[in-house]
Amino acid sequence: MQSLVGEIYEGKVTGLTTFGAFVKMSNGETGMVHISEVASQYVKDINEHLAEGQDVKVKVLAINENNKISLSIKQAAPSAPKTNEQNGRRPQQSFRSQRNSDRAPSPNVQKTSPAAPASMSFEDMMAKFKQESDEKISVLKKSGDFKTGSRRGYNK
Repeated sequence: MQSLVGEIYEGKVTGLTTFGAFVKMSNGETGMVHISEVASQYVKDINEHLAEGQDVKVKVLAINENNKISLSIKQAAPSAPKTNEQNGRRPQQSFRSQRNSDRAPSPNVQKTSPAAPASMSFEDMMAKFKQESDEKISVLKKSGDFKTGSRRGYNK
């Protein structure tokens, strides 16, 4: 039986690699699930999500000219609507609210920030920044992770 793009099939994991998993579908054909199509979150080690012999549902994404079948496990699973926090994105702002957020706050709104208290002058803030920066640079130099600024690795 020929697989159809967009269809969901039952299958069994027959092999695992660093880049994905091979799945033999219920119709007898074998396809590959790329590691990016295993789960909705980032998958570093496929062995933490799949095991050989495991039964899975897969969706056929594509069939190329060599009859290689591209599959997805994450697209075959029913999913709940994602919230902005699950997407890792900030809530969308309208263009007008983005423009208004760039403006200075209204006079009746008090903005307090521990990094820049209102009592510090500009010179004091710059001195504090320079001191913190010098401390960070010295830590980097001591750890050996400091780059000298040479270009393209030429250190002669």
